[in-house]
Amino acid sequence: MTLPAPEIQIVTSWKVACDGDESKGLGHPRVWLAIPAETGFVECGYCDKRFEIDRDHAHDDH
Repeated sequence: MTLPAPEIQIVTSWKVACDGDESKGLGHPRVWLAIPAETGFVECGYCDKRFEIDRDHAHDDH
């Protein structure tokens, strides 16, 4: 059985909230994640969703 790749979301904020995908019944408690400038991405510890910063359009709040 092959697992689908985790979802990737491109964002413009260095802080993001993730609560899973409740529309698919995969919700989880809301967590706030900070994207490190060094990597440009962070992954949710609950659902493995990956948030990648769009550095060209990012808000400068990191």
